[in-house]
Amino acid sequence: MRSIWKETYDKNAHTFVVCAYGDSPYLEECVCSLLAQKVKTRILVSTSTPTDSIASLAHTYQLPLFINRGDTGLGGDWNFAMRCSETPLVTLAHQDDRYEENYTERVLTVLNACRHPLLAFTDYYELRDGQRVESNHLLRVKRRMLLPMQVPFFWKSRFLRRRILSLGNPICCPSVTLVKENLPEFVFTNSMKSNLDWQAWEEISRKKGEFAYVPSPCMEHRIHFDSATSRVLKTDGRWEEDLQVLRRFWPEGIARRIEGVYRKAERSNE
Repeated sequence: MRSIWKETYDKNAHTFVVCAYGDSPYLEECVCSLLAQKVKTRILVSTSTPTDSIASLAHTYQLPLFINRGDTGLGGDWNFAMRCSETPLVTLAHQDDRYEENYTERVLTVLNACRHPLLAFTDYYELRDGQRVESNHLLRVKRRMLLPMQVPFFWKSRFLRRRILSLGNPICCPSVTLVKENLPEFVFTNSMKSNLDWQAWEEISRKKGEFAYVPSPCMEHRIHFDSATSRVLKTDGRWEEDLQVLRRFWPEGIARRIEGVYRKAERSNE
């Protein structure tokens, strides 16, 4: 178990892996936000859809580019991205998002306050039509769900984090830094299109260790028509995936009731 007195995570312990897909008009914004971090850490780019624009951007900013020629799909791409990093900490940066300059600094601080961290995550803003949204109904609900996690004493409580996750997924996936050295057997499933992050947090929540939380927004998560979540929300697939995860916590009847409430809240993503 990690000793907060003898060991610390520093800038050499962390890597951003930018998960690039196709020709995103926002990819360069994401990369520039990572390069602007107060605490500079390693940055890589991974993709299963190599294009000239991705290769050109990686060359321009002198970032190592890794091409996934194996198992694809979202889960396969994220697992490949994790394998590209050789550091104990990895953040899978989504190509459409932007990170505040203090993201790495704040995440390293909370991780160094832990004895056996599993992951760290931060609050976030939304980006809609290029404008920052600091608060809306969905953000307020998620922040209320995470209120107990503002107390570091509760970071190690498996009971508490599982109760939170049993009501929905308030953890913004691109805000998460995974502690690979404490998750040696963890992989993302490739069977879901939108909820593989919620399913992953459910799996990790069973383990002994801490979920470290930064209650200040340290990134901007872009919501737009072409995002994977928005596309899936237009089908029944997302709601079925919600049920699959909720069934891990609740009997069928209760899971369906919670899913109905969750569906109404997530309509704001369309």
